[in-house]
Amino acid sequence: MTGSEIWTAVWETTAMTLISTVLAYLVGLPLGVLLNVTSKGGLHPNRPINLILGVIVNFLRSVPCLILTVVLLNFTRAIFGRGTGRWYTMIVPLFFSSFAYVARIVEQSLADVPYGEIEAVRSMGASDFDIMRKVLLREARPSLTMGVAVTLVNVIGYTSFAYNIGAGGLIADIWQFYTRNTGNFLSQWTFWLMILLVVLLVQIIQELGLFLTKKLDKRRIH
Repeated sequence: MTGSEIWTAVWETTAMTLISTVLAYLVGLPLGVLLNVTSKGGLHPNRPINLILGVIVNFLRSVPCLILTVVLLNFTRAIFGRGTGRWYTMIVPLFFSSFAYVARIVEQSLADVPYGEIEAVRSMGASDFDIMRKVLLREARPSLTMGVAVTLVNVIGYTSFAYNIGAGGLIADIWQFYTRNTGNFLSQWTFWLMILLVVLLVQIIQELGLFLTKKLDKRRIH
């Protein structure tokens, strides 16, 4: 592979990861909030709604990304005019593989907010919407931020399935390089460079997530 092909793979991985994660949060964030609000100790407990949403989320989380990639081929084709062969065709399965995961991360982050803070604000006459916006989401920001980083890393891992539909990306290209150089792939600098780029991408996301989490955490020791 040439240098330009490697950087194209980096761009493809970054693009499909960021776009899929943003879309996953557009659905997963409100879904996670709704799961928390309707839970047993939530602002508006509602067992039927919570149960239905929980079943949907658990079902999607239990289906491997590769299976979703295959099942959603027709849906992907309807959106993009093709189901395989380009990096953007992975956005659909990556989105469906991620938003349920995001919902659970958000639900847990909100559940970790001390109940005493919620009661204190409620005693001052705050509405449920104000509690959700000014207490739950505000106090959960460090955890939510770390959740974004974890989701991004997971989605990068999911992009490996792009190989199965010829959608490109770094991890898929690493496997493709191996299949074309099975006899001497370990001695090729290109192989190790692509692995290094994947590791660097993951490390950058993790370190940025930790940095922002510490900045947002008011409980940290100065």
